[in-house]
Formats: sequence, structure tokens, C-alpha cells
Amino acid sequence: MDMYMEPDGRFPHHIANPLLPATTRELQAMVLQERTDIGVAFDGDADRCGFIDEKGERIPEDLMTALIAGVLLIKNPGATILYDLRSSRIVPETITRLGGKAIRCRVGHAFIKAQMRQENALFAGELSGHYYYRDIGFTDNGILTMIQILNLLSLKGIPLSQLVKPLRKYYSSGEINMQVNYKNAIFAALEARYKDGRKDHLDGLTVEYGDWWFNLRASNTEPVIRLNLEANDKKTMEEKRNEILKIIMETDPKVRY
Repeated sequence: MDMYMEPDGRFPHHIANPLLPATTRELQAMVLQERTDIGVAFDGDADRCGFIDEKGERIPEDLMTALIAGVLLIKNPGATILYDLRSSRIVPETITRLGGKAIRCRVGHAFIKAQMRQENALFAGELSGHYYYRDIGFTDNGILTMIQILNLLSLKGIPLSQLVKPLRKYYSSGEINMQVNYKNAIFAALEARYKDGRKDHLDGLTVEYGDWWFNLRASNTEPVIRLNLEANDKKTMEEKRNEILKIIMETDPKVRY
């Protein structure tokens, strides 16, 4: 289908944020309508991108990190790959299985770029849809990321959904954003409740157990806290998500989603 669209920097149709499901609905529909192999959504300056598979389904950005890491490790065996600490466990598992060195990093491009230089990391992926490359000066680039995936599809000759399927191993809550009044009290309450878990404070509070984990952190750019939780099965994910949200609401009854 031939289509020409006049660029409009005011973004009158919808905001240019590929992370929001509402901004990719038409792209998802067009992928199905035109029977395309892939859909790609960019933000306003094209340094972030999100992907739609041939079935019209959104692909979580951390799974794309694992997929791209696998491509890069073929030509760079043993390379160091950074992944933001909100990412699924499948990301470090995949990097390690393919012979790479997986290192967690905190959220935010300033921190990621600095740590990439420190570790001489080949690649880094962030849940926000930023993907960073050593060979272009440790910077993020959405267009190059699209090219990486197009090359992968060409080489493998199988649908994107099938490439991603093995990575859909765990169950995620997705990122839950909350406006709160008593941030410190919430963190203290969760530290006390989950004191038997393995904890760290690389960015906010991360608590890990054998079959589930969560991270709660304050946003670098907005007055909110963000919860990400993952478990080995859907039932555990939902139970633990609800349990944590209940603690947050009991600690701060005026919390807003």
C-alpha cells in the first residue's frame, strides 16, 4: 500500500511514545491488515523503538534486549551486555547461555552510558525502549535497532513471534506507576515485610526469591514510584503483585494510579 504522511512535529494524532499501548493500536491493526512481517514504532526523536510481531502483538522491550544480545554475541563471543534491573530474568539467562557476560544496571541513559564505558560493554538494553551500542559511541539508536531485527528476520527466515516465543518464560506485572505521598514509609514497609528475601538498592529496592522478584523505584523524570514484578507462573505473579499493592495502599491510603 502506498502511503505518504506529512511530518507534523506537534504530534496531533497521539504522543510519540511507543511504550504506551494506545499509541500502537493502529500500527498493530495495519500489521494484520497488510500482513507485514513486523511493525516498528518510534518516539519523537527515534532513539527509542517498540516492536510489533506479525500477529499484531506488542513485544516487551526487555525480550528485545535478549534477542538483540543473541545477534551481537554471535560475532562478539564473550562480550559484556548490560540490562536494566527491571528486565525479565530471561535476559541475563539468555546472555549467559550464549556465552556473554550479563551485568545489571540502574535505569536512565546517563547511568547506562557511564557504566557501558566503565565495563566496555558491547550493548545495553533498557525497558524504556532505549538500545545502546558501543560501536556508535555508547549511544542509543532506534533506527539501528530496527535494522538489527530486520537482519535477524532475514537470516532466520522464521516469524518474529517464533523468535520471541522461547523468551516468554516468565510472567510479568508490567510497570505499575503510582503517585504517592509517603514514599519513604512505603519503601520501609516493603523492606520490613520482605526482609527474608535477597535485597539490593542499586536503584530503589529490589527483592528476589527463588520463584519471584520485584523492584520498586522512584522515577528519574516524574513524581511517581514504579513497581515491576515477575514470577515463574501467572498465579504467583498476581498474588504477589496484589500483596505488594495492598501494603502500599495500607501505608499510603491516598495513593493514585
